Amino acid sequence: MSQTQTPLPETEERSLSTTRNVLVIVALVWTVQLVALVAALSGIAQADVAIHFRTTNIAWFTLMTLLTGTFFLPFAVKAAAIFGKKRVLLAATGLGFVGDLVAAVATDYRTLLIGRGVAGIYAATAPLAYAITRDVFPRRWVGLASGILAGGIGLVAFGGPFLSGWLLDDYGFRGVLWFMAISTALSFVLVAAFVPESPIRAAAGRMDWAGGILLGGGITALVYAVGEGSNWGWSSGKFITWVVASAVTLIVFVLVERRVAEPLFPSAMTRRRPVWTVLLATSVAAGALSAVGVVIQLLILMPKIPTISDGLGWSGTHNAIVTSPISAMIIVGAVGTGALARRMDSRILLGVGALLAIFGYGLGTHLHHTAPQIIGMGVFAGLGTGIVMASVPIMIIEAVTPEEQALANGVQTLGMGVAQIIVSQVAFVVMAQHGAVLKGTQFYLDAGFTNGLWLVVGCVTVGAALVLLIPKTKHLDEVVVGQAL
Repeated sequence: MSQTQTPLPETEERSLSTTRNVLVIVALVWTVQLVALVAALSGIAQADVAIHFRTTNIAWFTLMTLLTGTFFLPFAVKAAAIFGKKRVLLAATGLGFVGDLVAAVATDYRTLLIGRGVAGIYAATAPLAYAITRDVFPRRWVGLASGILAGGIGLVAFGGPFLSGWLLDDYGFRGVLWFMAISTALSFVLVAAFVPESPIRAAAGRMDWAGGILLGGGITALVYAVGEGSNWGWSSGKFITWVVASAVTLIVFVLVERRVAEPLFPSAMTRRRPVWTVLLATSVAAGALSAVGVVIQLLILMPKIPTISDGLGWSGTHNAIVTSPISAMIIVGAVGTGALARRMDSRILLGVGALLAIFGYGLGTHLHHTAPQIIGMGVFAGLGTGIVMASVPIMIIEAVTPEEQALANGVQTLGMGVAQIIVSQVAFVVMAQHGAVLKGTQFYLDAGFTNGLWLVVGCVTVGAALVLLIPKTKHLDEVVVGQAL
């Protein structure tokens, strides 16, 4: 007996489509923002970790994840183009969970750093999630979804301090580490259950192992040298050797990629002016803004010790209350950018966001001693940060083809990660010039925090200036989207 299917009424079909899109957004928002949440939790917990393990190398607690994430990112985005974005998302999430477990049970600082390093592989999920957004949503959803994904950083900034305050106050830094592990496991479940596989594949289907090792190794060597520069001495033979080795490795990478049939990042994509200018400007601006947390969190959470430390000494909960307006402005900026992207030039949005952040943190260089001052700084800087972060994925969508999306997101995340690592590490060095070591822990004076904020302001200013190099490209309403639905 034959059966026929009765088509669903249009309103019901539209309702099912909306529900499906919302579930996909929820899964992707959790995936993307877990990277930011872990960074926020790490920053807030680092003071307790430094004191517990009596280490002056606390910078590596947060930088280890960025270091390994940077190394593995080229492999992840290339694998996503070949095998599928969802598959690689799940693989990176699974490895991240293993690293979180190692960190949570670590009894010494070395093991803790190993765990954080393995967990850093999860950082590769962010560019893949943004790339999937273009593939699985219809046109009218793409800008909004991208804005929501980026706006989630505000939710992280809003809820993260309250969450970390509760975890730190009741369970210590161990509670923070276990929360990371549980959250990564939840990310795996959400992606597996709700995110469809993207049908977009690269025409080439072979992994460029040599290119990945050379690129990842060269950048990792540079970051390691910057991280140890203050210990070795900036003019020491060891520091110079590592920097030279990094430069040689990256030059060899460029030469090798010219001869490889299926390069890691096709030169035809990265040589186009609309692409490389967008990647450069967004990497510098967003990377510097991502690095400011190391200054702000140490300023707020480090104790007040006369002649030793000029931290504000706030509790995690007090920090959450005072910084909540900042987080709200990040959400407003990001979601508003997603809504405006279909009507405004994204270059203007990126430039305005960078200028607002410059103004906010410029105020903060001298006004950062009381709660009202922190709020005043953060209202402008938070709005600007939200606009910048939401502009990044939208500008890349406008600059590349669907087949290039994952690779372009990967290059941008790689560039942003390198900028964040270098600015973060230099910030630690700059702050330490005005500070002291007490019982194995590095503390900072007010001049150190001021100079750290000036460093961020200067780097964001460079990013804002680079926006002028970006030519006009296709508008968001003109690009090809929605391939999977």
